[in-house]
Amino acid sequence: MSEIGISNRFVTFRIEDELYAIDVFKSREIIEVPDITKVPGMTETIRGVINIRGEVLPVLDLKAKFGMRKTEFHQSSAIIVTEIDNTGDVIPIGIIVDEAREVITLEADQIKPPPKIEMFIDDKYIQGIGKIGDRFVMIINVDKILSDEELAFPNEIK
Repeated sequence: MSEIGISNRFVTFRIEDELYAIDVFKSREIIEVPDITKVPGMTETIRGVINIRGEVLPVLDLKAKFGMRKTEFHQSSAIIVTEIDNTGDVIPIGIIVDEAREVITLEADQIKPPPKIEMFIDDKYIQGIGKIGDRFVMIINVDKILSDEELAFPNEIK
């Protein structure tokens, strides 16, 4: 499935009991959850900002974005630092996950497009569904994970 991206390698992570992945080339680093500074007026999915070596990054709670309750931090919680390509403007963000897992390789025949059942799956975030053994892994399109309202925030703090 060539539209997934340039790579067939993915960083996997867990949200509750489900396995997700992003293209390894979209992942800058994985860090422990530092103190997050709350910013008044943010959407519920943006938990605040963090400072990574002098760079201020908004932090997206992916669990909240997917309509689940906010992430409660525990020892295995992590932030995946990634970059969103917003029509040529690259915006670094942190994504909170329950647990960062490993880098995997998926061949083209292991990746299928998401089912076209709009009432069950909002496929704008999902690039594909990979299969690892008997488990599925949802491959996230990080470039489409934030709304226009959420994308406006990082530009305000530059």
